[in-house]
Amino acid sequence: MASRLLWASRVASYLRVSVSHRGFASGRSDPLFVKDLKYAESHEWVKVDGKTATVGITDHAQDHLGDVVYVELPDVGHSVTQGSGFGAVESVKATSDVYSPVSGKVVQVNEELNKSPGLVNTSPYEDGWIIKVEMSDTGEVKNLMDSEKYSKFCEEEDAKH
Repeated sequence: MASRLLWASRVASYLRVSVSHRGFASGRSDPLFVKDLKYAESHEWVKVDGKTATVGITDHAQDHLGDVVYVELPDVGHSVTQGSGFGAVESVKATSDVYSPVSGKVVQVNEELNKSPGLVNTSPYEDGWIIKVEMSDTGEVKNLMDSEKYSKFCEEEDAKH
């Protein structure tokens, strides 16, 4: 994993000149991070409900990508593995792979994204979700960050660019 550059880092590096990073004001809870979600270093979020996990890309990631024009969705029934790619998000600036934060089987895809890919920008944690996965190992969620750790991770990552 150390040898694999995170997609958001690649995008941020590629777009370094044209991307303005959002500042992080200390002492307040930033609305970019939803407290009851878990986050991957590759900038996907997951909301767990029993054995079902809803997956999307974070507000931080969509902000770096810019206007999303296409989302490549996997087929229902497709198996996903934690840390492996399952689709892509194409913006006016770049195309980036999307990685699954959990392992399991895709039980639903957000068909609305075929007509309105911009939902990833306007509502990344609600209407812009990408897939729902029936998890094969709910313990994998422990490998993900909570909102506080993810916020710090993004702040440190942005400081490098």
